[in-house]
Amino acid sequence: MRALDTLDGMTSHQSTQTMKPATAAKKLGVYLEATPAEFREGVVSRAELNELQANPPQWLQDLRSNGPHPRPAVAAKLGVSIAGLARGGVTEPLTTEQIETLKQENPEWLQRERATQAEVRKEADRIKKKNAERAESRD
Repeated sequence: MRALDTLDGMTSHQSTQTMKPATAAKKLGVYLEATPAEFREGVVSRAELNELQANPPQWLQDLRSNGPHPRPAVAAKLGVSIAGLARGGVTEPLTTEQIETLKQENPEWLQRERATQAEVRKEADRIKKKNAERAESRD
């Protein structure tokens, strides 16, 4: 796909950057299979992606609000890793309602995975602090 620009009587060719719908859905944080057919079947330009992010249409607002959400979003909403979801048996996208139900039920696997994730964050913070102290002592 090429866009033709005319500047001061000179013609220059500028290619328009496009991406697959799967990439655009990932950047938008939505589950591709739940998007409208025209989104899934086309290509998305950088300008179109920017417009979707700046002024999300109703279908995008609904997906972000109600789902189904892709696994990275589900994991974030539950406070666990994607691997933790799999260990808990969650392999499919979930709706916001299903996520809320899981939070309320708070099954043992979810408690365990949240504790694991908290330890991972704690260790990452400890390492970051240690590295910052090292960098400071070198100055």
